[in-house]
Amino acid sequence: MSLRPFQGILLLVTLAAVGALLVWLPPTVMDHYERAQSLSPPWNYLYLGAMGLGAALLLGTLGTVIWKLVRNTTQKKSARAAAEKNPSQLSVSEKESQVAGNLAAVSELAADASVDPAVKEQLDKLVQNVEQKQAAEVLEIVAFGSISSGKSSLLNALAGRDIFSTDPRGGTTLVRQEVPWPGDDRVLLVDTPGLAEVDGDERLIVTAASARNADLVLLVVDGPLRNHEHALLVRLKAMEKRVIVCLNKQDWYAPADRAKLAGQLAEQLQGITTAADVVTVTSQNVVRTRTRLLAGGGEKEETYEQPADIDELARRLEKVVARDGKELLLANLLLRSRGLVEEARERVRLALDKRAWQIVDQHMWGAGAAAAVAPMALDLVVGSAISLKMVVEIARVYRQPIDMSAASRLLAELGKNLIAILGVNAAAPAVTSAVASMLKSIPLAGTLAGGVLQGVVQALVTRWIGAVFIVYFRNEMQFPAGGLANVARREWDRLTTPAELWSLLTKARDYFSGTKRPQDDADS
Repeated sequence: MSLRPFQGILLLVTLAAVGALLVWLPPTVMDHYERAQSLSPPWNYLYLGAMGLGAALLLGTLGTVIWKLVRNTTQKKSARAAAEKNPSQLSVSEKESQVAGNLAAVSELAADASVDPAVKEQLDKLVQNVEQKQAAEVLEIVAFGSISSGKSSLLNALAGRDIFSTDPRGGTTLVRQEVPWPGDDRVLLVDTPGLAEVDGDERLIVTAASARNADLVLLVVDGPLRNHEHALLVRLKAMEKRVIVCLNKQDWYAPADRAKLAGQLAEQLQGITTAADVVTVTSQNVVRTRTRLLAGGGEKEETYEQPADIDELARRLEKVVARDGKELLLANLLLRSRGLVEEARERVRLALDKRAWQIVDQHMWGAGAAAAVAPMALDLVVGSAISLKMVVEIARVYRQPIDMSAASRLLAELGKNLIAILGVNAAAPAVTSAVASMLKSIPLAGTLAGGVLQGVVQALVTRWIGAVFIVYFRNEMQFPAGGLANVARREWDRLTTPAELWSLLTKARDYFSGTKRPQDDADS
């Protein structure tokens, strides 16, 4: 919601206050001055001194309040602007400050008394993971590559031992694997499922998480970039990830063809990475055949093993880690902390939503039972005491201040929206009849009659009221674009779909037949 209307009102109030001050101040000053003049020394000086001290205290207090408001507004605006910047646009101190602020924000969300203990434990663990990485200063080099690109073989060569799974058929990397880089235990080599291997939700989650948490990315290719490889590079560029592209199996190409292919890769990678970060490697030993001339003039075919060649990559990695390692680590910590704040807010919101819907479930069946036991022309426009109590309890869940009076006014407005939606007059029986007619379009409603049907109508309306107020309080007592009418219509349409009505009627049959209690549904 835009703040401009609020800012306009604030400006008008400020101008009005200044105008009133200008009208009041001059005659007041003159009046006090004349009183001082009527006194003899030293009382006149004491009087003027007291008036001056009072005015100074008043103006000082007012100035302090205004200064704090301006400072807080400026700081919030600056913080929002900094949060929208990419890591490369921030200084080291700004990144460190933002990481600390983000982790503190997550901890504050987790400490909220309304947060479920299980959610709090999860959030605390996520914060600890980031803090441990920050304290350990371990740089993660994560490798990606299509099936049989030689990704795992390349990591084995960097690690100096066969630890990562390899298979000429490809597709053997099913889970994330990691090992320290020999000679520098602050660098971690990480293998992930290959790009073309990601054909299921589980592998997709592993790959996405590895890309997000990577400090430095190795993309292993064995020729010109494939579409999915280029798509990954574009995504990594948007995430401001540093990428080193490794052209593997360089032994497949003649020197001239190898140079031509490297140039083609550099051209494809313009705007994504630099030419210096495109290297050529041979990730594993290769058996070759050669012809040897014998002493008698004859020839003999023999095989030999050509060793792996990763020298160019190793030198590049050493240079990048030494020169840019801390900056890469800090940039990734910043991105992770930002993501953690969003994740924390979402988890807390889901926990609050769950609690709010439990309250709605409890009250809707309470209202329905009351209507079923004593059928009468209930006022569905304004709502009952049960609906009022429900609204206030939902407000407490989201920690939003509202009293019975304000809730009643909103319920009255909501009732008018229900009348407009149904296209009936304001009489309660007309509203009830319209809702009951709609319910009878569902086959199961034919088994419900009399007070039971009246109870289902009241339960549905109460549930709709709860749904609208959940949106309202979740958005800090503001309605999204379109206002109350738009939210009311949207939630009514959602709750009155055939599937939703069938579910409601099924539960109603169980509740009113005594086979299930309302709290059972709320706890499920």
